[in-house]
Amino acid sequence: MSVRARVRRARRSVPELNITAFMNLMVVLVPFLLLSAVFSNLAIIELNLPPDNQQAEDNKKKERNFEVIVRKDSLVVADTLGGVIKRIPLKDGKQDFKALSDLLIAIKLKYPKKENISLLLEAEIPYDTLIQVMDTVREVKVLEVTSMVRKELFPQIAIGDAP
Repeated sequence: MSVRARVRRARRSVPELNITAFMNLMVVLVPFLLLSAVFSNLAIIELNLPPDNQQAEDNKKKERNFEVIVRKDSLVVADTLGGVIKRIPLKDGKQDFKALSDLLIAIKLKYPKKENISLLLEAEIPYDTLIQVMDTVREVKVLEVTSMVRKELFPQIAIGDAP
């Protein structure tokens, strides 16, 4: 190699990297992404187990408790003192949650201080059905003046096996 080529290479300087525009973008973008991200959204519903047989027999004599028995072919609403209140059959091959809601509203109007209810499920009831029954039992949407308002029905839910 000639001397001139060596001098030219030595005189060349490494260009400086300009990252100012990229840094400005990161300063704006990172906080925006962090603020708009949903990291986790949890909803917790407290559930109770039904009382054991001895306590259930004592409570039957003292207090009226309501039960919704979820069967493959129907929904059965009962109480511990009077027995079966109503059997709601399938409607178009699906559970009739509207009829259940209407019946529970009528029960709530008759017993306004009652807040607990038991859900008793047969084996192999789909999880989605359980969630829909829990939502129906817990609250109802009521039209008041110009807007839909959620009213509480039976917020204290116990889950067990159907007899």
